[in-house]
Amino acid sequence: MTDTLARPVGASVRGEASARQRSGVARDTSVDAIRIALLVVVFALHAMMFGVTMGPDGPVLENALENQAWFAPVSWVVQVMPLFFIAGGFSSLHHWRSMRSRGATPADYVRGRLGRLVRPVIAVVVVVAAGLVALSIAGVPADVVATAGFRIGQPLWFLAVYVGLSALVPLTVRAHERARVLTPLALLGAVVAVDVTRLSTGIEAIGLANLLLVWLLVQQLGFHLADGGLDRLSRRTLWGIAGGALSLLAVLTVIGPYPVDMYDNLNPPTVGLVVLGVAQLALFQLTRPRIRAWVGRADASRAIAALGDRAMTVYLWHMPVLVALAGVLLVANATFGFALPEPLSAAWWASRPLWLGVGAAAVVPVVLVFARFERGRRMSRTGSPAASAAPSNRPTAAAAWSTAFDAACGVAGVAVVLVAGFGPLQAVVALALLAIALRGSGPLLAAVQRRSR
Repeated sequence: MTDTLARPVGASVRGEASARQRSGVARDTSVDAIRIALLVVVFALHAMMFGVTMGPDGPVLENALENQAWFAPVSWVVQVMPLFFIAGGFSSLHHWRSMRSRGATPADYVRGRLGRLVRPVIAVVVVVAAGLVALSIAGVPADVVATAGFRIGQPLWFLAVYVGLSALVPLTVRAHERARVLTPLALLGAVVAVDVTRLSTGIEAIGLANLLLVWLLVQQLGFHLADGGLDRLSRRTLWGIAGGALSLLAVLTVIGPYPVDMYDNLNPPTVGLVVLGVAQLALFQLTRPRIRAWVGRADASRAIAALGDRAMTVYLWHMPVLVALAGVLLVANATFGFALPEPLSAAWWASRPLWLGVGAAAVVPVVLVFARFERGRRMSRTGSPAASAAPSNRPTAAAAWSTAFDAACGVAGVAVVLVAGFGPLQAVVALALLAIALRGSGPLLAAVQRRSR
């Protein structure tokens, strides 16, 4: 009996040690576990949004939860993007400091992050664009194809923002280290200024500035979590922070100018998401000891690390899989008369557990196939970080400008399909930009310089 009880703890320690060796960065099981939990929430929410019916004019693919009054309070629970970026900030700070201690430059860090983030999206663009073209050739109505492309592209906003934030990590970490309090306060002032200007002028485009500012600020919260600043706060203080943040959010939304629905606060991002992020951070800090204890008891660290290594693949491919399953339902309805319940009807709600289960099962083989693009060649034969993490021999200034250009191409490549869709021309442009981001613009810029001489 003693051996049986001891084995899970030992296995958990070995799992954490293995994860630490693979990444070269100290891991925190509570952060790793919450990222997987958040990914599950995102998948479940996106799956619940699918309303698939056959209307009088043909197939209908709609967001079943859109414009539902009851969903606004629910969104306070399922809007988990602030905590996603907090966890990302936690990992980014540790990762960059680990590389910096080994002599890596900021350009080395950004190049490594671009490789990890850009490779999997290239595979998505190629497969999805080819699939949508095939549907058009097969005679599927153009509006259905366009809707499918829109649904698939919706989650890509996260990747575009995350690529940009990753490229700024060396700078934002430096700001955090030099001014731990002033930096988030300055960002908060900028976020509020953007919101006030947008609301007072009615010019919605002004709010796009908060696509960067809001998530930079939330990322800073992750830096404070990583530095252990929250570990010094008592549980009473943390409960007070969480309660105060949620109370402020209620004032801002119920009485103030912001929507109660936290997803309406996402486009464009508002200070409401920052306040929600503060509440989520405090609540997460309160639950961290229990999460760590559960991971140890369940011997889940190895499984969590394996899922973490494929998290971006899951995020990028779950929507294409769900759209494909929706297409299967429409074909089954047209061919066999398979019943498609009206969204939000009793029959629709009763079918959701099966829909979620089938969707999750269908994502698994797709992730197994495409996870290789996310992992790439990140590990050498010795198990150490790949060459992308090694110190660069290029001149620092030249490397910095070239890497900044590469990061901008990565953001732009994702933005093309996010804004313009997965059409053939858009896909070609996006792939060209993503290829520059992945391979680096150094050879291209050198060729241009040679021709200009």
